[in-house]
Amino acid sequence: MWSIVLMGLAGLLVGGALSFRQQHKPLWTQVSFYVLAAMSLLAAYLLTLPAG
Repeated sequence: MWSIVLMGLAGLLVGGALSFRQQHKPLWTQVSFYVLAAMSLLAAYLLTLPAG
């Protein structure tokens, strides 16, 4: 369940980064959104691993 939520959050963050790119915002805002999206996808992957 949480992995699906985190994947959705990653999608929203990538969309935000693309939106900031179209608005010509500073590069650090785009990079930070991409980094947060990557961390969200990593957390979603780690939640799918077996606990054993």
